[in-house]
Amino acid sequence: MPLGDSITGSPGCWRALLWRKLQAAGVTNTKFVGTAGAGAGSRTTGANEGHGGSWRRASWPTSSCRAAGADAPGRRHDASRHQRRLDNKPADDILAAFSAMVDWMRASKPGMKILVAQIIPMNPPNCKDCGARVVALNKAIPAWAANATSPASPVTVVDCWTGFDPAKDTGDGVHPNSAGNEKMATCWFAPLVAAIKG
Repeated sequence: MPLGDSITGSPGCWRALLWRKLQAAGVTNTKFVGTAGAGAGSRTTGANEGHGGSWRRASWPTSSCRAAGADAPGRRHDASRHQRRLDNKPADDILAAFSAMVDWMRASKPGMKILVAQIIPMNPPNCKDCGARVVALNKAIPAWAANATSPASPVTVVDCWTGFDPAKDTGDGVHPNSAGNEKMATCWFAPLVAAIKG
């Protein structure tokens, strides 16, 4: 179940690319689940729990999304409103929310395997502090994950930060473009395969 914000959810083109990588590697015993996108009709993108903020009309999807068979509405997330919310949340508050979600998930399934991203860098033009806040959050995630992990329900950190350039890999300083979608799919691939096969 992909869980997150608009980068996770709509259009979520990296999920379509990730699906193709899984199929090519012979990992076919899995599917995406969640309440968002469930009726979209594409098994490549599939269901998820990626929920953004306000939306406005713009040009989407990118060519890589179309090529991967992603379901992508012709709309785009309003990064300004979303990033103002991120700008007001310190890493400790975000990790406290992560802990609450982990407890809730484990109450449903004690043996759940959880992968948490060190998220991609951000440089939205209207949020001067967002980039530094992402750095602080990513720096805090490994220690949080080590404390949250257990033998029955491991928490794996996925590095989506390294090698990602918001100037080259996003269209707006936040949301991945074609190159960014490829990098997102690649960062998730090996950890997800290990979790599925482990």
